[in-house]
Amino acid sequence: MLTVTANQMRILPDFFNDIPDPRVRQGRRHRLSAVLSIAAGATLCGMKGYKTIAGWAQGLGDKVRARLGCRRVDGRYVVVPSESTIRDVLIRVEPGVLDSALQQWNNAFAPQDKTLAVDGKTMCNAIDDKGHQTHIMSLLSATPKKSRHFACSG
Repeated sequence: MLTVTANQMRILPDFFNDIPDPRVRQGRRHRLSAVLSIAAGATLCGMKGYKTIAGWAQGLGDKVRARLGCRRVDGRYVVVPSESTIRDVLIRVEPGVLDSALQQWNNAFAPQDKTLAVDGKTMCNAIDDKGHQTHIMSLLSATPKKSRHFACSG
């Protein structure tokens, strides 16, 4: 498991603000930066797959939800994206742009942890039933127990 500080979590959504949202406006309940921050945070903590990322998000306390940019209801940060929302976003967001944002976040903390590296690839011939290619996102560390891998199609 990789430890991420409160400050690192708080500024993580800022690195996703310039990513174009591939979703239609109607029906959006969560900011793109919040969904991507949750996916990145969960991946950093060892979650693999949409279901475990969504489960991780459900277990977050109000302070962490606030740091990651979750929605407020009646003054509380109670709403987190569902598994289907997380999957939809990760399938549809441009992988190169996401990789660049994650690299920038990593570079902001490189002086504190020089062992981290973020990488992303599009898998050739790995196409789902809707014609979307599979994308692999990894956070790698010189310490093997810190390395994380995440796959999504899009």
